Amino acid sequence: MTRPITHIWRLGKWARTAARHGALRGIQHDPNTPLPVKRLIGFFSLGARKSSEPDYAGAFRDIGPAAIKLGQTLATRPDIVGEDAARNLLTLQDNLPPVDFALIRQSIESSFDQPLESLFSEIDPVPVGSASIAQVHRAVTTEGREVAIKVLRPGIREKFARDIATYEWAAAHVEAMGGEATRLRPRLTIANFKRWTLRELDLRREAASASELAEAMVGTAGYCVPDIDWDRTNGRVMTIEWVDGVKISNVDALKAAGHDLPALAQRLVLSFLKQAIAAGYFHADMHQGNLFVRADGTIVAIDFGIMGRIDRRARMWLAEILYGLTTGNYKRVAEIHFEAQYVPSYHNVDEFATALRAVGEPMRGKPVSELSVGQMLDGLFAITRDFDMQTQPHLLLLQKTMVMVEGIATQLDPQINMWDVSAPYVKSWIRDELGPEAAIADRIREDTETLMRLPQLIRRIEDTYPAKGGAPEPPPLPDIELMWDRKLREPRRWPGYLLAAGAGAALVWGAMAQGWIG
Repeated sequence: MTRPITHIWRLGKWARTAARHGALRGIQHDPNTPLPVKRLIGFFSLGARKSSEPDYAGAFRDIGPAAIKLGQTLATRPDIVGEDAARNLLTLQDNLPPVDFALIRQSIESSFDQPLESLFSEIDPVPVGSASIAQVHRAVTTEGREVAIKVLRPGIREKFARDIATYEWAAAHVEAMGGEATRLRPRLTIANFKRWTLRELDLRREAASASELAEAMVGTAGYCVPDIDWDRTNGRVMTIEWVDGVKISNVDALKAAGHDLPALAQRLVLSFLKQAIAAGYFHADMHQGNLFVRADGTIVAIDFGIMGRIDRRARMWLAEILYGLTTGNYKRVAEIHFEAQYVPSYHNVDEFATALRAVGEPMRGKPVSELSVGQMLDGLFAITRDFDMQTQPHLLLLQKTMVMVEGIATQLDPQINMWDVSAPYVKSWIRDELGPEAAIADRIREDTETLMRLPQLIRRIEDTYPAKGGAPEPPPLPDIELMWDRKLREPRRWPGYLLAAGAGAALVWGAMAQGWIG
């Protein structure tokens, strides 16, 4: 188990880096920040030459690979970090200097226990991409197929494990302070971040994700997932079909190639909706570098390290919420939030509907260039605070991906209206899934399954039908002893532990609490 002083040492170094980028300045002016934390932030900042403008992206980039991934996660949480910080973190690019090819060769050969030449007839030693977790090389297999090889950076798993342990420790202390920190559940945010990151650090999981998404999108015209070379894939190396195409962010090249940009934008939005609402399984890293357009107009996705999953009940609620917002049925949207137990029952559903109307009405019928999904989410985040709605971590990736898709679609077609594109698809899905025929089919299936389970149901009825809301049960959180809990057992060390706890709280307050007020 990592000692508290080790966590403090790491947090102190990261805080110094954040201070140099001006990323801690706002905390000292935040009335929600406890006085001891403000003083510790001042201590960390002593002698640091501070940037005149806060650069949160620069701070996370300089702290290291795990911080880059954490910063990208927090970019979707203006309710936690504040709108200015969230916008700045959206510019955080996941690229690092490449690892020497000799180390990459050694990693490939050791993971397959055979020479590189027995797997690939050619491999370009210059990577086509180098990110915080892995880098990618172009190659040709011994059978003559062009492929991309993704290789984990040596030692990256160990590095992430150390840093995430400190995130967990710090988040536990912040959440124990109560108030706003308890509502936003930073421990659960870090737990979800850890789960997503561990998936990215096992390239077999990424390969399986690509394969599953390809199955879910079978029959979808104009959208493609590259094939996996399973014989050349393991936990540290993934080999995938090479993609020839134009990056979807290169608008000039797309125009020069004769592509219909508004059609591409619409296809992107609809493919995302099919993944999220119909399949309940979606590519959650749809930034511009992960989408290409082939000569025939097909959108090809790459990099499947981050995937989102939504169960059927949540998808039904999501579809009704989206459709209710597009049609102005705010009462139904409010009712769904109460049915899902997202909003505590002691609030009034009509008052919540009025608050939703204040967010939705300014957006209806206007193009994204004027009002956006991102702005809608900002408004919803403000409402959730007023109505004591706890953060729903299972929807965080969905929110992040919606913002990404919106940004790309707007670049392709500044006049696109996300609601007009989404409404027909969502309406059709609701009709198919919630209409009379679907209801009858669901009832027959559920009743048959219930009869088959009748003996078990009789014995375990209390366990089988607990009162649950729309959010899935949170994952088990690590048992982290708080510094102030040690006071009873080790009173002589209490001053040192108090300093440690304050230091940990200071950094996490800076990374996660910026912007709670104002």
